[in-house]
Amino acid sequence: MCRRSHWFTIAPVINYREGFEVSCDYIALANKGIQGLHPYQAGKPIEELQRELGLEHIVKLASNENPLGPSPMVIEAVKEASKDIVRYPDSSGFELKKALSDKLGVNAEQITLGNGSNDVLDLVARAYLEPGKSAVYSQHAFIVYRIAVQACGARPIVTKAKNWGHDLHSMADAIADDTKLLFIANPNNPTGTTVSESSLVDFLDKVPADVVVVLDEAYIEYTNGDEETVDGIALLKHYPNLIVTRTFSKAYGLAALRVGYCVASPEITDVLNRIRAPFNVNSLALAGAIAVLADGDYLDEGRRVNSAGMAQLERGFTELGLSFIPSAGNFIAVEFSQDADEIYQKLLHEGVIVRPVGVYEMPNHLRVSIGLEQENNVLLDALKKVL
Repeated sequence: MCRRSHWFTIAPVINYREGFEVSCDYIALANKGIQGLHPYQAGKPIEELQRELGLEHIVKLASNENPLGPSPMVIEAVKEASKDIVRYPDSSGFELKKALSDKLGVNAEQITLGNGSNDVLDLVARAYLEPGKSAVYSQHAFIVYRIAVQACGARPIVTKAKNWGHDLHSMADAIADDTKLLFIANPNNPTGTTVSESSLVDFLDKVPADVVVVLDEAYIEYTNGDEETVDGIALLKHYPNLIVTRTFSKAYGLAALRVGYCVASPEITDVLNRIRAPFNVNSLALAGAIAVLADGDYLDEGRRVNSAGMAQLERGFTELGLSFIPSAGNFIAVEFSQDADEIYQKLLHEGVIVRPVGVYEMPNHLRVSIGLEQENNVLLDALKKVL
């Protein structure tokens, strides 16, 4: 028991960590699902590696960021919006919702804005999960699904991957009586695998109406757009239990501003907005997102650079005798014949930051973001040296 009455003070527990006197086991007090979690580990910042190793020239290919830098239209929009940062942002995000509505052909009442799409994923989990409920997602899928599910005290059901990707048949079979939520990443992070429209439609036809399906399309702008590419937005009118999440952090180059969104039925959107924090998207992010949506040239150039960089790395890995998972995103998972963490550490000393993915049950892989041509060359040269 860790409580104090108004008239006496209990003696502290003899437990000192980092100089703090702990009077209670606060981890044990937490939600049981949270007790089993570890903090999300983001890609190592450039500044951190500079402090650790004293390196000046560093190439970061760890966090799937856009190597082009921001759109000039974003810079101007953010500069203008910064003049009014003493004011709270528009909590409804009216102008951004209108721009998205026009671009996607949906009603503004179907859009929920978030502090990045991670925020939206967390909103969905909080809205539909609780102890006694379960959620289904795939092995090797984005780790935030697990965090969101367990933080709500719900039971995760993890299905085995097939060829590094989602096995939709297994996921459908895994749905239990207490399942309320299901996550599909397309393309998936960190494997870059995709599901076809025909297989997804077949899957959605099998999912009960009271199971909400989240289609995470954070990297959808990088897909080739062929006939088998899923357009989750187009499926919404057929499946009222579907939620499509997207982000401005990747192809649109706004990772630091943190703005994402989801599109769903008006009924689901109403639920999400009941728990969405007010002002969860700041004014600069709103302005930047509106601006970059209007910059079609920026998106086209990003796709071109990504396609060329992907081909460059695939050739380089092949020449080095390394296997990789073909990817539809702006990253590629490359495999080594040993625990990849040792390779990762050696690359850090060469001034190259990539992403180890052992936490995804892929201990022999590193995830490499697609950079500019010269950045990709630096990585390949460093790999030749450390291998």
